[in-house]
Amino acid sequence: MKNILIINGHPNKDSINFALAEAYYNGAKAAGANVSLIHIADLTFNPNLQFGYRQRMELEPDLFSSLEKIKAANHLVWVHPIWWGGMPAVMKGFIDRLFLPGIAFRYRENSIWWDKLLKGKTARIITTLDQPSWYYRLFFGRPSVNQLKKSVLQFCGVNPVKVSYIGIIKNSTENQRLKWLEDMYKMGRFFK
Repeated sequence: MKNILIINGHPNKDSINFALAEAYYNGAKAAGANVSLIHIADLTFNPNLQFGYRQRMELEPDLFSSLEKIKAANHLVWVHPIWWGGMPAVMKGFIDRLFLPGIAFRYRENSIWWDKLLKGKTARIITTLDQPSWYYRLFFGRPSVNQLKKSVLQFCGVNPVKVSYIGIIKNSTENQRLKWLEDMYKMGRFFK
């Protein structure tokens, strides 16, 4: 059975991101997948990696539970908006606190190389924009996608990582938003 974890990084419950995450969840559930959903905004944790990697911070219960869900999943779905070219601060803090040495990767002694501890997992990034996706890719180099896809997920062994862009959000009509929700439901049904 497919184990899917959806991680929503938008802090506002009234956002389209919450609705997209729920639509994907409902589609995957309807198709018989084992699905979990984390709304990072609902978690209680310190998003600041206070000591860097010098000293390990204890994981709060919500982070420990999230880590168990990440370990159990074989497909991760990340939903987030693009703000100032990047992801929301709370989502970055979630990654900083959980994707740690010994958990998501392991540096090799006296080497520039590392072991990827999340091998065997796949991912999909669903990101919303207030500009055309081609503009974000061409003129800005898609920094949030590069960070999450290459510098986090693939660095830790998650592969392949596919990307879906949703937008332009600020000018969207109700019909367009309903179409996006329908597309997310279908994506969830086919575990994409």
